[in-house]
Amino acid sequence: MKRSLATKLILVFSLIAVTTAALVAVVIWLTSPARLSDLVIKQQLASFKQYLVEYYQANGTLYGIEDTFPDVGGVTFGQNGGQAGASFTTGQRLSFVVIDANRKVVLAHRPEYMLGMLVTSDTLVKASPIEVNGKNVGYILTPPDRPGFTAEEKAYLTQMYRAVALAAVGAVLLSLIVGILLASSLTRPLRELKQATQRMANGELEQQVKIRSRDEIGDLGQTFNQMSHELARSNQLRRQMTADIAHDLRTPLTVIAGYVESMRDGVLSPTTQRLEVIYAEIERLQRLVDDLRTLSRAEAGELTLNRERISAARLLQKTADAFQHQAEQHDVTLAVQNATDLPDVDVDEMRMLQVMGNLMTNALRYTPQGGRVTLESLRDGAWALLKVSDTGTGIAPEDLPRVFDRFYRSDSSRSEANGESGLGLAIARAFVQAHGGEITVDSQPGNGATFTIRLPLSPAAAPVK
Repeated sequence: MKRSLATKLILVFSLIAVTTAALVAVVIWLTSPARLSDLVIKQQLASFKQYLVEYYQANGTLYGIEDTFPDVGGVTFGQNGGQAGASFTTGQRLSFVVIDANRKVVLAHRPEYMLGMLVTSDTLVKASPIEVNGKNVGYILTPPDRPGFTAEEKAYLTQMYRAVALAAVGAVLLSLIVGILLASSLTRPLRELKQATQRMANGELEQQVKIRSRDEIGDLGQTFNQMSHELARSNQLRRQMTADIAHDLRTPLTVIAGYVESMRDGVLSPTTQRLEVIYAEIERLQRLVDDLRTLSRAEAGELTLNRERISAARLLQKTADAFQHQAEQHDVTLAVQNATDLPDVDVDEMRMLQVMGNLMTNALRYTPQGGRVTLESLRDGAWALLKVSDTGTGIAPEDLPRVFDRFYRSDSSRSEANGESGLGLAIARAFVQAHGGEITVDSQPGNGATFTIRLPLSPAAAPVK
């Protein structure tokens, strides 16, 4: 039989309450009679001792005390007892034995003692001394067994047991109520998580649950919300990537199919110019496939890096030389600024030149005529910083978090016209991360963009900590 978590919590609280109440009741039931009996004996002993003190003060001796108690079976309280006129209030019969200072029994209410009997010193060890003005005038032996209870004392115990039983029942009911409330507060967010998870299993990935507490369950809810958001985002990116791949494949395939079909039907003749168009579209397909394969290998950590120690200035200069002609064609000024104290970096030169090439292509594409592109190298502790800055149109704030995503184009119409696949920045990020670095972008619309690459310096050049 399946039990819910709430049921288990309620049962546990109830079991703890019942067990605790039963344990307390048993302890009270076992100890209360003995404690009450000890209290009665203590009170009656004090009263009887006071009576004996008054008797001694009146008579100068304890002899004759037995004559004040006509009932030799025990001391009966509740009546005026003897010449001292002491009054007792319990009505309880006790078997006290009184011994004088010479260890002789002067009052015997127990069969094992007789008047005038001389007791041993060991017997007096358990006796209660009788003192008058600081002088020990005798002893009282208390009964070895606890006396029975009077009707009033029995009624008191009965009332106490009833009160304990009522308190135990109340504690169990209270714990049951607390258990129900606590179980509800604990399981409510779990039920909401379960329902949200079921909706996710049905394809509704974007699910958010309400955070009701700042504890482990609240942390679980926050983690679930973050996971749900990331899954929905990843699913959207996957769909968008699939659509982008299909679009990028469809365009060259449409061109190739159109030319081939027309040549097959005799509408067009296979001239060199037309074959070059077909070949260019095939190369475009090959580049797309190669980029996808390279990106997948880099993200999977399977990219082979041929590292060598080179200077950051060399990387920037090679990049500038490769794009100088293209910059002049676009009427864009290309500048290089290298730090004088920049050490070497251990990188795969070909891969890093590809990264810089992707950033330069992107910068020149969006920098207008008369603009400027700057390549800069800096040192930041144990890191080398390579920056590519332009004075172009910049990137909108909503596009910044996605510029490194696959197939993302901030301006799809311009990107398609320029033959951009949307993989350049994604490949750049993958290559930089493969080198143990990171790449970021900073931009304001209308003020250009700055891409910054952080690469670890060579071990020999890094500062010693």
